[in-house]
Amino acid sequence: MNLHGIIPPLLTPLLDWRTLDVYGLENLVERHLLGGVHGLFLLGTCGEGPSLDGVLRREIIDRVTRLVPKHIPVLVSITDTSLTESLMLADYAAERGCSAVVLSAPYYYPITQNDLKKYLLRLATSLALPAFLYNIPSHTRVPFEIETLKEVFEHPQFIGLKDSSGDINYFANVLKFFQKRLDLRFLIGPEHLLITSMKLGGHGGICGGANLLPKLFVRIYDTVLTNDRKQIEILEQRLKSLAALYTFFPEGSFLANTKAALSVLGICGGEFAEPLQSLPTDRIPELRKLLEQLGIDAAVLE
Repeated sequence: MNLHGIIPPLLTPLLDWRTLDVYGLENLVERHLLGGVHGLFLLGTCGEGPSLDGVLRREIIDRVTRLVPKHIPVLVSITDTSLTESLMLADYAAERGCSAVVLSAPYYYPITQNDLKKYLLRLATSLALPAFLYNIPSHTRVPFEIETLKEVFEHPQFIGLKDSSGDINYFANVLKFFQKRLDLRFLIGPEHLLITSMKLGGHGGICGGANLLPKLFVRIYDTVLTNDRKQIEILEQRLKSLAALYTFFPEGSFLANTKAALSVLGICGGEFAEPLQSLPTDRIPELRKLLEQLGIDAAVLE
C-alpha cells in the first residue's frame, strides 16, 4: 500500500459515553473529505478506541466505510489487551472494506521485545489486511525498538509505522535503517514534528489537529513536497498558533480541547467515553473567544 499524506486520527463524536453522535460523525467525515485528506484512521488514541465497547467500535467502522469513497484508505486500530478481540475486530474491518489495520504494543502487562516480536508475528498469520504498527510508548510503556522492527518488517503483512513517541531522533534512525525498504511507509503523530519528519524522508502524518483544520495539514504536506520555504514558514506559523488551543485547559488534554472546539463550532458532540472527561461548561465562552481570535469557525478548513 502506498500510504502517504495526511491521514487524520478521526475523533469519535459522542452524545454520551456509550452513544455515537451519528450526525456529528457525518459532519466530521465530510469536513475531512472537503479538506482533501489522504485517508482516515479510526479508533486510535484520538478516536478513544480503547475506551469503546465492541458494538460501538463496529458501528463506527460500518458508518465511516459507508461515508468514505473507496479510493480513500481507511485504517482501523485493533489494539487490545486480548489477541482474540484484536483478530475479531480485524476481521470485521476486512469485511467492511477497510484498507489496513493498526496496532500498538498490547498494554497493561509489561512485555519484553522478544515477547512483542512473537506476539506480532503470531497475529500477522491470522490477518486478512495489511498491518501498520503504532509506536506510542507513553501509553503502552513498550516501544518498538529498531531491532524488533527489523525482524517484524520481514513479514509481508507489516507495511509501516506511525511514530507518536515524540522523539524525532528515533524517527530519523528508523528512516535511516529502512531507507532501502521502499515498500514501507513511515508517518509521524505529533504535528509539531510533521515538517521536520517529512524533511527527513517521512511520508506524512497522522495528526490529531487535522480534525479541526484538515486542509491546513494537507497544504503543509503538499508545500513541503515542493520545498517552497517561504510558504512553509507561513504555514508553520499557522500550525504553531494552534498551541494556544491545545493548552487552553491545562487540566485537560490536547484531545479534550480539540473535541470541545469542534463542539463549540457545532460540528460534533464534545462528550467522551469514560474515563475521559469533557471540558467544563464554564470554560466554553472563553474557548469560543479563543477560536474567534484564531480565526477558526465551522467553515474554516485551514
